[in-house]
Amino acid sequence: MTDSLNDTVALVTGASSGIGEAAAEALAANGASVALVARRGDRLEALAAKINDSGARAIAIEADITDQAAAAGAIERTVSELGRLDTLINNAGMMLLGPIENAPLDEWERMISINIRGLLYCAHAALPHLLKAAEESPRMVADVVNISSVAGRVARSGSGVYNLTKHGVGAFSESLRQEITTRHVRVSLIEPGAVSTELAGHNRPEILEQIGKRFSNMERLHAEDIADAILYVVTRPRRVAINEVLVRPTEQPQ
Repeated sequence: MTDSLNDTVALVTGASSGIGEAAAEALAANGASVALVARRGDRLEALAAKINDSGARAIAIEADITDQAAAAGAIERTVSELGRLDTLINNAGMMLLGPIENAPLDEWERMISINIRGLLYCAHAALPHLLKAAEESPRMVADVVNISSVAGRVARSGSGVYNLTKHGVGAFSESLRQEITTRHVRVSLIEPGAVSTELAGHNRPEILEQIGKRFSNMERLHAEDIADAILYVVTRPRRVAINEVLVRPTEQPQ
């Protein structure tokens, strides 16, 4: 890596499994102290113990970031206990697929709450601390990394509201980037294709069957592959901003 994360602090949402868990471990292995945020406190505690046993530092923060006060509280606890905030990884998300016609509206609400509101609440609360880190830290740079999806680029039948949320993440990220990039807070968008994680597991049985058929003959990405991309983004020298990274499985055509 070209730029050590020693003496920096990162907060990762959705850190209890999958990409969030892998990203937290990668950041800690490269010198960052890590705040782990998710709703499943038992998993967070186990991951924090693993990271702390490795000689790095991690704290577990059980929080539902779809609640504005809880999201802000997670940011403030991170700064209070770890001393600062240099990197925000907005990873928490939900993918509930299926036709728009006759869709369960609660699925739409859940995706909008976590994919959009949760990300916005965390970014809003974190921004003052990130701007401060960019002015005062030894690295003189800070990072917001928003995890989107190939669904934020390509709309598909059967994923309309998921597409909506991920296109929104991309638009928000680019607007925020333009606002703050000259102040050395970098904003990056990571867009994974099919990844072997728990993300699809919340879908209805008939949708799970369709997803299984679509990807049955494809070697999916691993969470660690996306963690590698995140680590690459945040370890660039101060002069380098990686604005967007699309990572697909080799066998995924679209």
